Amino acid sequence: MTAPLPLFDFDDVDGVIAADVDGVLRSAALGGAQIRAVATAVDERLLDGLADVRPRSVVFVGTDARSSRAAELVVSLFAEHAAAPLVYAPETPPWVGALDVVVVAGNDPGDPQLARSIDAALRRSAEVIVDAPDEGPVRAVAAGRAVLLAPRVQVPARYALARHVAVFYAVLAVMRDVLRGDALRVDLARLADAVDQEALRDHPSNEVFHNPAKSLAVRMQSRRVIVAGDRPVTVALARHASESLLQGAGVVASAAALPDVLAARERLIEVLTAAGERYDPLFHDEELDGPAPLAPARVFVFSTDSDRLAAQRRGAALPDAELLSVVGEFESDTVPPVLEQIAVLMVRIDMAAAYLRLAGGR
Repeated sequence: MTAPLPLFDFDDVDGVIAADVDGVLRSAALGGAQIRAVATAVDERLLDGLADVRPRSVVFVGTDARSSRAAELVVSLFAEHAAAPLVYAPETPPWVGALDVVVVAGNDPGDPQLARSIDAALRRSAEVIVDAPDEGPVRAVAAGRAVLLAPRVQVPARYALARHVAVFYAVLAVMRDVLRGDALRVDLARLADAVDQEALRDHPSNEVFHNPAKSLAVRMQSRRVIVAGDRPVTVALARHASESLLQGAGVVASAAALPDVLAARERLIEVLTAAGERYDPLFHDEELDGPAPLAPARVFVFSTDSDRLAAQRRGAALPDAELLSVVGEFESDTVPPVLEQIAVLMVRIDMAAAYLRLAGGR
């Protein structure tokens, strides 16, 4: 973990902006723009050919970390509400055929696995949508044979999760007979607005007290961090948070399901010295006993509206835990769809990782 600079002031706007020589805050804030670009592609009728398709299955192929995590998020959220099986895989499965819809996603147009997965799906006569840059081998394989949704907003690959989630959802939503009911449906333009609103709240000009991403970064700074989810979709979000913190800030954070964290409760409570003895701050002498041990791990539990109270009760059993949920933060009294809640938390954690990167002097 990169040691944070002790004098870094998150509320020094000029200092924060000056430290951001790589533009990580701007990149982390472009999730809404990526979603809006996908909405524009849908409005341009690029996916209309799927409207009457009744697939045997919908397969999301994620060929890198961000697209794989997006596939996991979308499948875990929508699988039980879909009329066809939703599957995610690192490459096109061998059983795919003419009755299946395959969405192949990635960020490196030169990735052989990405090109192979597109080619395999096309050779098996599946309906193929490609969510990747229109360059190199991807262009050569997909040209004229697949629907290509190339990124219209350029960001580093580690900030591409919002685009992949929007593409995967758009493919599901455009097929009339796949998603059952309206409870989980979202309007992509509204989703983009919600993500943009979160990015505005996380702007460097907003002080820690009014800035959810800065506040989260402060609470994670110099701590051992565990990120947990209370159900499959939030576990997938926790895994994204762990990866974002590692890639963006060099912060090592464990990701787990909440029941697994609760099972480790006794070890989280127990604080030992370097000699393996129990630590008692009242009688500890650093000259005789060595340096004090690290502070206990802090657990951040992701949850959505339907499970928030249960997650809060379960998390209360942990020594240092807090709930990460966006319920109650919206101006409207209407609880937003789960995908909207997840997307807001996605940009918040990416912005927090960006602030921690700056605090670490990276």
